[in-house]
Amino acid sequence: MRPAGRTGAPAALARAPGPRRGLAARIGLDRIIATGVLVLFVLLRLWDPPLVETLRLRTFDTFQILRPRPVTLRPVAIVDIDEDSIRALGQWPWARTRVADLVRRLSEAGAAAIAFDAVFPEPDRLSPALVAESVAGLDPESRERLARLPSNDRIFAEAVAGGRVILGQTALAQPSGNDAALPETGFAQLGPDASAHIAHFPGLLRNVPELERAAAGRGLFTIVPERDGIVRRVPLVLVAEGRMVPALSLEILRVLTGSGAVMLRSDEAGVSGAALPGFEVPTDASGAVWLHFNHHDPARFIPARAVLDGSFDWERVAQKIVLIGTSAIGLLDNKTTPVDRTIPGVEVHAQVLESVLTRATLSYPSYAVVVEVLLAVAVSAGIIAFAPVLGAAWLLLLGAVVAVFIAAISWFRFTELGILLDPTFPLGASLGVYAVLVFTNYTREQVGRQRIRSAFSQYLSPALVDELAASPEKLRLGGEERCLTIMFSDVRGFTSISEFYRADPAGLTALMNRFLTPLTDAIIGRRGTIDKYMGDAIMAFWNAPLDDPDQEANACAAALEMIARMNALNVVRRGEAEAGGFPVLPLEVGIGINTGQCVVGNMGSAQRFDYSVLGDTVNLASRLEGQSKTYGVRIILGDATAAAVADRFALLEIDRIRVKGKALPETISALLGGEVLRASETFRKLAAAHAGLLAAYRGRDWHEARRRIETCRVLGADHRLGALYDLYASRVAGFEREPPPEDWTGVHVAETK
Repeated sequence: MRPAGRTGAPAALARAPGPRRGLAARIGLDRIIATGVLVLFVLLRLWDPPLVETLRLRTFDTFQILRPRPVTLRPVAIVDIDEDSIRALGQWPWARTRVADLVRRLSEAGAAAIAFDAVFPEPDRLSPALVAESVAGLDPESRERLARLPSNDRIFAEAVAGGRVILGQTALAQPSGNDAALPETGFAQLGPDASAHIAHFPGLLRNVPELERAAAGRGLFTIVPERDGIVRRVPLVLVAEGRMVPALSLEILRVLTGSGAVMLRSDEAGVSGAALPGFEVPTDASGAVWLHFNHHDPARFIPARAVLDGSFDWERVAQKIVLIGTSAIGLLDNKTTPVDRTIPGVEVHAQVLESVLTRATLSYPSYAVVVEVLLAVAVSAGIIAFAPVLGAAWLLLLGAVVAVFIAAISWFRFTELGILLDPTFPLGASLGVYAVLVFTNYTREQVGRQRIRSAFSQYLSPALVDELAASPEKLRLGGEERCLTIMFSDVRGFTSISEFYRADPAGLTALMNRFLTPLTDAIIGRRGTIDKYMGDAIMAFWNAPLDDPDQEANACAAALEMIARMNALNVVRRGEAEAGGFPVLPLEVGIGINTGQCVVGNMGSAQRFDYSVLGDTVNLASRLEGQSKTYGVRIILGDATAAAVADRFALLEIDRIRVKGKALPETISALLGGEVLRASETFRKLAAAHAGLLAAYRGRDWHEARRRIETCRVLGADHRLGALYDLYASRVAGFEREPPPEDWTGVHVAETK
């Protein structure tokens, strides 16, 4: 088959400017490439891989380092179970009676609310009844008196019930199986269900039921850091054990406002905020609040020991939210923030409350991505449009001004509005586009110098490539007459192969490249010049533009090499098919070679031309390739080619034919192998028997012809000549039924091309 294919490389290089130029010529290849790079940047931002996210987050960290949140109000105090308190009072956890004393003293000091950044999931092991059971040798009377005493948990629960106390809970990565009858905080949703956007945990670690029922509220102190371990956002709501649970900070605010439930606002993107009477906290889509941190502040902390011994200043807790937590290193509750390497986890909750109560939280709205992408597109489009006009220096200056402007806008939104806008993406995208334009302009000359060599090396012999690279002015219209050897090759049954790949056009393309590459290598390796590809077909020639005194032999050697390479490829494909369990269609190639006078040169128009050949010799070579299917042989040579190589290659004359479109007959031969085969005894016997067959056939001795056919079948079994002898057997049978006319000379008229 010969569908319209691509022409030789000279066509791509020899176009002159004209009114109908391609897109690249009208717009500029560098602009097209830069636009493609911009598209890639936009897709990268929408994908938002970890590297892009980390760069954005580190930029936001830099903003906070340069401008931490100022301390304008101290509504939160932290009672710290610090190293000093643990040394004075013993290791944590303390007896619940001591914790109850802590709660009572804070309530007496006028704390507005008391919250624990800790959880009490098991009964206190120091309760009298449990101590009685664990002490060996205790007399029954003492054991009974201890058992009648109230448990430490009951004492703690009474202290919790006596004030606004919010107990801490923590999310678990495994189911916990809690009592579903324990109190829960209610939620109302305004908008679509946003639970799918909220972080989910399968388990929830709660306090002992007696404490849970006594508390005014219960909230999660779970903090989920970013990928790099830095805390930038704190969830205000999580889903644990299949239900929504408020964060500790949100639950504190709910209790203080006296609200019975938390209102969640949501849209199609997810959660947009959490509302309580009197204020609303904006969140990201997952229900987390972006924090504007300030530095670790020792003034927030009151040692727990000082509260218990009464040596603290009551004014520091009066009408304030009091968080009870730990800064002791051994209790492993330290976090990293954008402005501090390490702070106690309880201080993160304090900063959440301070940010919310002073309305100093940050916001990274869902539309920020659109703004960042539009900025990147606008700046990059300006660079692409004005780069050829302004020049590199002015463009660099303009880019610097734009970069400062974007950075200033981002900084203004952060400091004045508390809204985060990432400047790194539009700056990075525009810088990438600028770099591509600079690179393409810089390399244009280098590419131009290599243009001829890189393009022609795929089609022409290396000697011709060197000549044209040294003298590109030879790319001009015109031609010369000289004797050439022409080759046409085509893959047999390619239509069936194409149908097999009809659902996989990319696979068909890969297959074509897979067999055209070795065939091309065989031709170029034997000093041939590729004229053009026509789908699965190749046209090549020898003896132009440089002289090749052995052109016929080189063409024949290339043809045999092509057959060998195709056989090797079929072996590999068959192995792949067996391993993959899918069928494989073998690739068979037919080749026609002819030698004669042609016109060779740059053929075409002033706008486009190819280095190609014309002439009757070319047409006949194409016809011979087509006849290879009819005669069942792989390589057919014209008379002139066969005469030039008959003493070096194993040839069999197979017929005298008159091809379609020609008046004179042509003696054609099959090329079976090289000198080794030609010198073998088996081939000499085959050649003698085959010559006898042709003599009997042309002498109308049909009986002898039939006998010779059978002899040749046996001798030619290793050379795939069965189809050829089937053809002659069919002809002989036909002539026996209806003899040829008296003037018949043995010439066969080919009905097809």
